[in-house]
Amino acid sequence: MKSMKRVLVGISTMLVMTTALTACGGNSNSKSNSSSPSEAPAASASASAAPAKGDGSKVTINLWSFTDEIPNMGKKYLETHPDANVEFKTTVIATTDGAYQPALDQALAAGGKDAPDIFAAEAAFVLKYTQGDASGYAANYADLGLDDQMVKDAGIAQYSVDIGSKDGQLKGLGYQATGGAFIYRRSIAKDVFGSDDPATIKNEVGPGWEKFYEAAAKLKAKGYGIVSGDGDIWHAIENSSEKGWIVDGKLHIDPKREEFLDLSKKLKDNGYHNDTTDWTEAWYADMSGSGAQPVFGFFGPAWLINYTMSGQVKDTSGDWAVTEPPTGFFWGGTWLLANKDVTKDDAKKQAVADFIKWVTLDTSETGLQYYWANGTMKEGEQGTKDSVASSVVMAKSNGEVPLLGGQNMFDVFVPANANASGKNLTQYDETINKLWREQVREYTAGNKDRAKAIETFKQQVKDQLGIDSE
Repeated sequence: MKSMKRVLVGISTMLVMTTALTACGGNSNSKSNSSSPSEAPAASASASAAPAKGDGSKVTINLWSFTDEIPNMGKKYLETHPDANVEFKTTVIATTDGAYQPALDQALAAGGKDAPDIFAAEAAFVLKYTQGDASGYAANYADLGLDDQMVKDAGIAQYSVDIGSKDGQLKGLGYQATGGAFIYRRSIAKDVFGSDDPATIKNEVGPGWEKFYEAAAKLKAKGYGIVSGDGDIWHAIENSSEKGWIVDGKLHIDPKREEFLDLSKKLKDNGYHNDTTDWTEAWYADMSGSGAQPVFGFFGPAWLINYTMSGQVKDTSGDWAVTEPPTGFFWGGTWLLANKDVTKDDAKKQAVADFIKWVTLDTSETGLQYYWANGTMKEGEQGTKDSVASSVVMAKSNGEVPLLGGQNMFDVFVPANANASGKNLTQYDETINKLWREQVREYTAGNKDRAKAIETFKQQVKDQLGIDSE
């Protein structure tokens, strides 16, 4: 779900390829760019077709995404549904430099036979398409025959439903669940707390930030940092706030988000972290234990473990475990939406509904989520396991991973997904979060006082988005 920085070839140089994606086997799980700064391959378009069945014309589904993750699901769908009279024409445009959304918006507005029939949106901007300015393009799942009972029966995480809904109508669902946990070093836990048992450690680091900082002081006394940088606590703070950045059309700074100023400064002033920035070499170094001081843990969903840490932990592999965080949160995710115009053609409507159902609601052992959770997208090969939207699927899946010393991560991530809230997002989060984090670091570095950092932040939001403060 999150690959590391790849280069985007501009839309003007979009590479157009036509390849047959027949029942040759799906790829092992690939990472989606739900929230890391990782990007998809160069913008491309391709057609995927199953062998012709009968005399009927194939239904072409125009599938748009920002990584090859969902297009690869199209391959697996055709492999597992050999009688499906459908072909996928895929367009992949990375989110680098903000390229994906303008291209998608233009294609949706233009309409016609080349318009996206199914399109993906990640957590950073999904509300624009489910609840915001572009939500008018998205079909209601109910109009595709995908009703609320199916969602209930699949045990879909509520935060994912909330994010994908407008006025009680579901418009998008994810296949991955990104409820967050605290991921910690077992050896450090034993040294400082006398145990590496997740049930013990959850009561050392929480609930609440007061307990977390008590743990940080104990760790510091023995030469350890509790986290790598302030970005490690940001997502837990951001997505546990009561309200989002915009309330009644005005910029609103939720008290929990404002507290990030103080929590971040406390980390820095006390040397509780290595003052790294996420997605940098220094941050990765702390995963392998080679940073300025050994770091106890990171906050994140299953994708952080399996798609980021797995390539960085090196000799610390197996020395990690997961437990409940001080507060519930989620980080990232990709939602699948359908163009409302597909409901005008019965054959296309059915084809689109069948694929979306297979990806987001099918709880069988031949559904996408079962393959995804168990790392079996490619037959005969153990791929990456991941937390999925359906708790029903995770209950019957094997979440044991070597990086966690064989711990079944689903025991932690099922409740983590249930504890996450999807009611504090706005369609402007990607921009506003970046501005806020920059000003927090200016404050903790001593370049600005607290009031000036907030004042600068408010002005930047007004200048860039035209949004006044409360």
